[in-house]
Amino acid sequence: MLSVNERIARLREWMSTKGIDIFYIPNADDHLSEEYVAPHYRTMSYMSGFRGDAGCLIVTQDFAGLWTDGRYFTQAEKELQDTCVTLMRMRQEGVPEPLDFLMEHTPDKGLIGYDGKLVSMETSLRISRLTRLRGVKIHVTDDPAGEIWGEDRPALPKEPLFVLDEKYTGESVQERLARVREEMVKNGADVLVLSALEDPCWVFNVRGNDIPCLPVAYAYAVITLDEAAYYVDEEKVTPEVQQHFEQTGVEIKPYEELQEDLSDFQGRQIWIDYDTINTRIGMHLGGKNRYIRQKSPVGLMRAVKNETEIRNTINAHLKDGTAMVKFIHWLKETVGTVTMTEVDAQNRLYELREAEEDYIEPSFPTISAYKGNAAMLHYSATEEKHAAIQPEGFLLVDSGGTYRDGTTDITRTIALGPLSEAEKRYYTLTLKGHLALGSAVFLYGTTGYNLDILARGPVWKDEIDYQCGTGHGVGHVLSVHEGPQGIRWGVPTAARPNAVLEPGMIVTNEPGVYLPDELGVRIENELLVVKAGKNFYGQFLRFEDLTYCPYEIDALDLSLLSKEEIEQINAYHERIYSALAPRLDEEEREWLAHAVRRIEA
Repeated sequence: MLSVNERIARLREWMSTKGIDIFYIPNADDHLSEEYVAPHYRTMSYMSGFRGDAGCLIVTQDFAGLWTDGRYFTQAEKELQDTCVTLMRMRQEGVPEPLDFLMEHTPDKGLIGYDGKLVSMETSLRISRLTRLRGVKIHVTDDPAGEIWGEDRPALPKEPLFVLDEKYTGESVQERLARVREEMVKNGADVLVLSALEDPCWVFNVRGNDIPCLPVAYAYAVITLDEAAYYVDEEKVTPEVQQHFEQTGVEIKPYEELQEDLSDFQGRQIWIDYDTINTRIGMHLGGKNRYIRQKSPVGLMRAVKNETEIRNTINAHLKDGTAMVKFIHWLKETVGTVTMTEVDAQNRLYELREAEEDYIEPSFPTISAYKGNAAMLHYSATEEKHAAIQPEGFLLVDSGGTYRDGTTDITRTIALGPLSEAEKRYYTLTLKGHLALGSAVFLYGTTGYNLDILARGPVWKDEIDYQCGTGHGVGHVLSVHEGPQGIRWGVPTAARPNAVLEPGMIVTNEPGVYLPDELGVRIENELLVVKAGKNFYGQFLRFEDLTYCPYEIDALDLSLLSKEEIEQINAYHERIYSALAPRLDEEEREWLAHAVRRIEA
C-alpha cells in the first residue's frame, strides 16, 4: 500500500503531465455532501491520511495542505504526523480560506485542477470570475486521486431503497409534491432540480443506505408542474419501492440520464441550486433556459417538522433515552470490575439501541472518548487504537440513533469515579451554558447567531472557547446534521446562513470545554422550537427539550449554580424519571431514581 507521501508524489507527477499548477480535493461526493459521504468518495482522506469528515486538500509541486476546522485540529495533528501534508487550521489568525489560497497560489495563465464531480457549479463560477482577467483556466474532467487509489477504492454503493410509511412522515408524496409545486409557481419556475441527497428522500417518502449512518440514496429528482422523475441506480429499487413510485405517479429513471435530460430542456425557467449541483452536470445545462439559482424550497420544508414528525421524534427519543440510561447504569456498575476499553463501551451502546423497536442504524459513528481523548471533538476509538477505561475521570459519549420514527443526537460526559476540582468546574460551566440556552425565550425573527452567547457565555468568562458551533439542525430520519438552522457565533456566510428559527425546527444544544490531551466535556440535548406567548411585542418562541437522559450530578460544583439553575436541573430530572421509569427493570429504576435525586443549593 502506498504511503501518504507516495500518493502525493504520484499526484504531482500526474499534475506535471497535464500542466496543472495546483490541485484541489474536497471532502465531497457528486451531490456536494459536505460531511458524510460513501467510502467510494473519501479521496481527501485517502490522499492525506486525515480521517475526519470535514476539510479539503490542496497540492502544488512544493506544498500540500489539509484544511479542517476546530473540531478536528487535535485529530489532524496526530494523523498528519510524519507526512508531507501541513495542517491548515481554518478560521484561525493568519490562515487563508482554502479557495483564497487556491487562487492566490495559481500563477497568471496557470491551470487549476479538480474533479468537477466534487465541486459545485457555484464554486467553479466563482473561481472563473475571480481569475479570468489573469488568464487562469480550470481542468475539471479527471479524478486522479481515484486513479491513484486504484483497485483498492471501495465500489459505488448498491444498497436497496425502502419506503418510509406515511404514519411516520405525516404527509403523502402527492401532498409534498403539491407543496413543492406551490413554491415553484410562486417563484415562476417550470422545473425544479433536486440535487441535495436528502431532498428527493423527503419528497418521495423513501430512504436508502448508501452512506453509513445517513439513510439516503445517491439520487436526483426533477419536478415539473405536472410530472416528477427520480434518477437512481435501478438495482436499488425493490418491488415494494417500485410499487410505491407507480402509485404516486413518479417515474424512475437511470441515474446517468440526468445530464442528458437537463440538456434537453430549452426555453424553460429552471430552479436549481448551484451550491449542490456539481460542475460536470452544470456544464450540461442548456444555454436557452433561465435559471433560478437559489436554495431548493425542500430544505426549509423538511427543517420545519409537522405534527406527525414531531410526535414520532418524541417517541424516538423515549426509546433512545431508555437505551442511554441502561448504558450509563451498566457502565457505572461495570467499570473497574472487568477490563474495559472505549470500544467495549461504544459496542455496548450500539447493542442497547439496536434492541429498541424500529431502530435502523446509528445516526453517526459513536464517539466514546476517555479523559484526554475527549479533547478531540470527533475522536473515533478503533480496535487498533483506543484507551482503557478506569473507574476515575470522565468518559465522553456522543452518539445517536436513526429510528423509523426519528433521528437522535445526544452527548453525555459521564463520571466514572473520583473527579478533580477542575473537572467539576468545567462540567458545571458547560452545564450552565447548556441550561441557559435550553431555557431561552425569544421573539420570532431570532436566529441561532443571536442565541449562541447564552451557551458560550459561562466558558467565555473563564476565557475558554470551543471551536465549533453550539448547535445544528437535525433531520427526520435523514441527516443528523441539517440546515438551514443552527446555533453558532460569528458572521453569517453562505455556508452558514443567518436562518430564522421557526416553530417545528429541531436544533441541538451542545456547549463544551476541550483541553488538548487533558479532557473534553460536552453536554448535548435536542431542542424543539415551539411557540410561547404572543402580545403587542410579537410572537415569542421557546425551546422544548426532546432528550431524556440525566445530567451528571456527581460532577457538579454546586457553588457555581444559581437556585434557578438547580431548580431547572431538578425539573428536568423529574420529567426524565416519569417518562423512563416504566421502561426499565427494577434495578435500573432504582439506579435512575438515585441519578436524578433532588439537589439543593
